[in-house]
Amino acid sequence: MPKTEDIQHSVLIVSASEQFDAIVKKTVKHYLTIDVKRSCALGRRSLLEKQYDLVLIQGPLQDESGEEFAMDVADQGGASVLLVAPQDVFEDVLEKVTDSGILVVPYPSPPGRIEKAIRLMIAIQNKMHLLRQKVQSVEEKMAELKTISRAKILLMEKKGMTEEEAHRFIGKQAMNAGVSRGYMAEEIIEDLQF
Repeated sequence: MPKTEDIQHSVLIVSASEQFDAIVKKTVKHYLTIDVKRSCALGRRSLLEKQYDLVLIQGPLQDESGEEFAMDVADQGGASVLLVAPQDVFEDVLEKVTDSGILVVPYPSPPGRIEKAIRLMIAIQNKMHLLRQKVQSVEEKMAELKTISRAKILLMEKKGMTEEEAHRFIGKQAMNAGVSRGYMAEEIIEDLQF
């Protein structure tokens, strides 16, 4: 299993500020993909073409404030979303988008606050990545057990074996062939199904 620092994230920055872009790029410089868009419309188009782990938005943008775009991204799931809002509307924006799971930071902010928020989002994405891997592993194991059970049932029905005999038969055949029990179960199902 990869270490969290080995996980490569893709980042979408939607901002009209080169200063904000520089802060983000400095914080995420070692990540695989960093795309920058200057409007929410271009950000939406990018999201149709590619999946991102982090979407960082500094509002307002030329075509909208960024709140609706941030909520759209959050509703799609998968990406962590940071919205940097002007200080004068920060509380209103925070109230509107927090329940969607969007992290909101005021701008201007004390030095380092945006970087810390981005690092927090990266940590969350790393944990989500590891959890997805564990879920996938469990799902694969469950599918293998289901296949083995189907093979056992076929061996019991077609060959008159007991469940214990079918279990041992699958294990022995897999060991002799040097394959997994799941693979051997698939072979048995294919042979006995018709």
